[in-house]
Order: sequence, then structure tokens, then C-alpha cells
Amino acid sequence: MKISSENPKIAVVGSCSLDLVLYTDKIPAGNETVLAHRSENFFGGKGANQAVGTARLGANVYFVGCVGMDPLGQQILRNLVDENVNVGYVSETDKDSTGIAYVTNYNGTFSIVVDPAANKYLNIKTVQNAEKYIVASDLVLLQLEIPIEVVEFTVKMVKSHGKKVGLYASPGKKLSEEILNSVDFIIAKSNDLSTIFGEGEREKILEKYFNKLFVRDETNSTLYFDGTEMKYYRNENESMIYKMGMGDAFTSGFSVALCHKNSIEDCVKFGNLVSSKVSMGKGAQTSLPYLKDVL
Repeated sequence: MKISSENPKIAVVGSCSLDLVLYTDKIPAGNETVLAHRSENFFGGKGANQAVGTARLGANVYFVGCVGMDPLGQQILRNLVDENVNVGYVSETDKDSTGIAYVTNYNGTFSIVVDPAANKYLNIKTVQNAEKYIVASDLVLLQLEIPIEVVEFTVKMVKSHGKKVGLYASPGKKLSEEILNSVDFIIAKSNDLSTIFGEGEREKILEKYFNKLFVRDETNSTLYFDGTEMKYYRNENESMIYKMGMGDAFTSGFSVALCHKNSIEDCVKFGNLVSSKVSMGKGAQTSLPYLKDVL
């Protein structure tokens, strides 16, 4: 893993929210009530996670998103500023509150319901306003907790300027061929492949998108096809206690390594390493490592 002397510039267009985690003795079934024995709050949202993740790894980061006009929105913005993320192009909406993810945690197994709320109001105009900063970046990152038309517009805008754009395709949604062909890399959860790409053999999908599609699972493994053979890397640790945010952590590590012009193999290994660090702490953002922690 090589690190150049110049800090990469990364723009993240995506979601931000609060993760409300409830610790229970079981995952409730339908029509069932269970008691939580404790709860915790963490800053989250896939976009904000990746903004913090890449900033801690040494990138200069712009975040483009949307919060509600409420105290939680202000807390999220202050946290991002404290993490050295530029929030000059985060918009505010009075149409909804700031997003919240409701998480039930039973023995490390999560059941998650996300209320995107203000994230639904991130619009194309906000992206246009931030265009000069977005296209000045070495890489632009997107996820799928924001309106799909914003994702599509951003991909077109970035590629029209000849810049790189990466997509963490989560939560899984059916994506157009235009998006799939335009982005420079796609990170997907293994159980979302049929949703994203339609029915088909996993190996065939990986072969079609060689060195471009990276498939992840909760054991912190990454599978991809390098044009010749399938590659598989796994960094599972017995002390993995918090598996939320591992995909965002991998995306952060992979992206920073790519900006430093490392090989795809080294980018995957570094992404796995960053993801393993998150799994051993608590909170999708609070456990993200700094560059000094992974070199």
C-alpha cells in the first residue's frame, strides 16, 4: 500500500442520519413486543460515514447532502465539521426532519429500518450548486439512500468532466445499464446482487464487471474478478462486535487507496483492513480508523 505526498480530494454525495441502536434479547417477530435492555445513538448515514471515513484516512472531503431544520441536523453538521469534512453544500429542508435509522441488535445480528426523511429532499439543484467542487475532486462517491435521480445526474455530470465516480450500491436497488456502465467501481452486498443486476449467476455478473464490481458479505470478505480469475479476500476477526458500517468503511479504504494509485488488489486489501477496524468498535463513524491506525 503506497501513500503519495498529496492528499486526495474526494466529494461524497449522499445521506446523513442518526443511528438509534436498541440492544435486545431477540429480534421481534410480527405482532411481537420485546424490551430493549439498553440503547445507544451514533452518527450515521452511508454518505456521512464515507465522508468521515475518507477524511480520517487523509483525504480532503466535500460532503453534499440534506438535513432537516432541527437540532439533530445541526448536531450532524457540527460533527462533520469536527471531522474535517467541508459541509458548505449541505442543504436544509423544512419539509421533513433529519434522517434516522432504527436498529435492533441481538447478539451482533442487526435488523434495520431507515427513515430517510430529509435525505429524500437532496435534489439536483444542490448538486449543481456544488459542481465546481465536485468535479475538482479526484473521486466522487455515491450511495443509494438518496433519490435515484440525484445519483443518475451526479454520475452523468462527473463523467462529462472525465472524473472518477464510485458507487456503494446499498440499500440494493435496480440500477440502469447507464449507471452500471458509467461508474468506475461498484461495491455491493452479496444478498443484493439479484436486486441490482437482475437474475443471473454471480460468477457471470462478476466476469462482466471485472475489476469493477466488488461483492461484500458480513464476514468482511470481498470477492471480485480480475479479468483472469476470481479473487477473494477475508479479514474476519473473532472480536468483531459491530458490523454496521463495514461496507462504508471498506468503500472509504478502497477509495483512498485508489486515489493514491494503488493496484486493485491493494485497494481491496486496504478496504478490508479499514472495515475490520470498524467491526471491532462501536458506531459506524466513531470506530472508523485514522490513517496512522492502518499503516
